[in-house]
Order: sequence, then structure tokens, then C-alpha cells
Amino acid sequence: MSIFLGEVIGTMFLILLGDGVVANVLLSKSKGQNSGWIVITTAWAMAVFVGVFTSVAVGGNAHLNPAVTIGLAIAGSVGWGDVPIYIAGEFVGAFIGAVLVWLAYLPHWAETQDQGLKLAVFSTGPAIRNTTANVVCEIIGTFALMLGVFLIKGADVGLGALSALPVALLVWVIGLALGGPTGYAINPARDLGPRIAHAVLPIAGKGGSDWNYSWIPVVAPVVGAAIAAVVFMVLP
Repeated sequence: MSIFLGEVIGTMFLILLGDGVVANVLLSKSKGQNSGWIVITTAWAMAVFVGVFTSVAVGGNAHLNPAVTIGLAIAGSVGWGDVPIYIAGEFVGAFIGAVLVWLAYLPHWAETQDQGLKLAVFSTGPAIRNTTANVVCEIIGTFALMLGVFLIKGADVGLGALSALPVALLVWVIGLALGGPTGYAINPARDLGPRIAHAVLPIAGKGGSDWNYSWIPVVAPVVGAAIAAVVFMVLP
């Protein structure tokens, strides 16, 4: 139960704060409107930090990401029998976080005319729609995340309570360096959970949920994490 609850709470905070900053930057008449990519990537990094701590606080292991869970399972760090519990908690938490963002910005949906901006609050989309390129970008981004997690986890740098900081910084630089082409989902729950919320919530003036693209931020991160796990296992 602690595994499931930890993933729900941690991923909820991740999405509440991560999608929340996107809403702040993109939605009309928000005080943070047009504050830019640096604000978004910085807040997402902080959201990872908060998500990790809140997950651990309730007895979880703070994966917050099905791709990370699967990568750890491939490497033997997580039992395959626990994988469905982790993933269920991650998707539930992501959905709840997205609902909270919708409520927090309730008056701003009707004030925002661009349907694409409303969807972008919840889920990622490509700057240039090219299936092969989009898949490759998400694989590379998640490969960097997963391999970085493995190596950071194995390095005893003596940060104590700040042990989540290196992973948060890793997510920050991935967003800054690799986030431009696809919006760096690098997390199936982060994208699909809020995308489902976008589809079912009564968001004023919303358009479609772009289901044609939706498989890419689900499948590609898993592939990237799996490759990272294999690479890690063959490293000396």
C-alpha cells in the first residue's frame, strides 16, 4: 500500500506543480503569462524535487514515472510483481494533479482562445510534427534521464536529505537542452494521465486531445529507459 500511495502523492505533486507552471505561463490573464521556457523548466525541476520528497514521506520510493519503474525493473532493482502497483499509482497521481491544475486556473480556460495552449497545459506536443524525429527525441531524453538516475543513485555524494537534488537538476537540464522538439514528456504518466483529464474534464472551449500523437510520449520513454538500463548493466 505504501508503494501505491507514495506514487500517487508524489506524482500528484509533480503534475500539480509541473502542469501548474505551464498553465501560469500559457493561459490568458494569468500573472505569469508569457514568462517563458526558463520558468517552465525551472518549475518542473522543482516539481520533481517536491514529488520525490512527498513520495518518500508517505513510505514510497519516488519513481513518479512508469519509464523509470520499468528501467529499474529491467536492471533488477525493482521486482516485476511490484511494477503494476507503481505504474497504477503514477497514473492515478498524474490524473489527480491535472484535475487540481484545472480547478486552480478555472476562470482562465474561458479567457484563453487558443485550444492548443489549453492542451499544452496538460500534455506535450511536438514543435515540428515528425513521427520518427519525435520518437527519437523522447528516447534520447528518457535515456539521459534513466542513465543519469542509475549513475546518480550509485554515487555516494553525501547530500543526505538533499539526495533528490541531483535528479531535479538532471530534469532541469534535460528540459533546457532537449525539451524544445517535443516538450520533453520523458514520462508516460506525466503525459497520458493529464491528457485523459483534458479529454474528460469540462474545460471551457477546449479542442481535441491529440490522440494521434499520444502514443509517442508513452512508448518512446519506455524504450529510452530500457536502453539506459541495458547500457548501465554492461558498464564496468
